[in-house]
Amino acid sequence: MDNTNSATVVRIDKWLWAARFFKTRSLAKQAIEGGKVHYNGQRVKTSKNIELGAELTIRCGWDEKVVIIKTLSDKRRNATEASKLFDETEASIALREQRTAERKMANLTMPNHAERPNKKQRRQIHRFKQDT
Repeated sequence: MDNTNSATVVRIDKWLWAARFFKTRSLAKQAIEGGKVHYNGQRVKTSKNIELGAELTIRCGWDEKVVIIKTLSDKRRNATEASKLFDETEASIALREQRTAERKMANLTMPNHAERPNKKQRRQIHRFKQDT
């Protein structure tokens, strides 16, 4: 990766794509325009030039990541090099892990009705309906 200085100008949509938060630049653009990306606490446009040390809040699916920009790059590289472009805050990591655990617990309490009842379950349902 090149040693980039603060004079390098990188648009936020290109940086998000290069840092592998989004698979395509158009997905990054849609997320920015949809208000899923905040730059230093503010909504931005896709053409916003980013700076080193800025804080980005990125909502992707269930997760919300808060990252600090370490390096500027507009070239998409492999995942290990892309992870060197930013640092995720400790609070963000802890909150994501907590929310993941909450979702897992919620899924355990919900019955799984995605499949049809088998023969034994059908008999139980039939007996239950006759009793009531």
